[in-house]
Amino acid sequence: MTHYWRLRATLPERHGHPCRLIAVGKMNTIQIEFADGTRHIVSRYAVRRLQDTQ
Repeated sequence: MTHYWRLRATLPERHGHPCRLIAVGKMNTIQIEFADGTRHIVSRYAVRRLQDTQ
């Protein structure tokens, strides 16, 4: 997982959950997938990249 869900207004139960980018579309949209296989098409602003913790 490379990103995490950051919005509480949309999908509040997923706040802070890791996800990965599947596709990047037009008009700043992306398709993401959570660990349980659920996919959503959302705004690019809804996710942030995970920091590398080494």
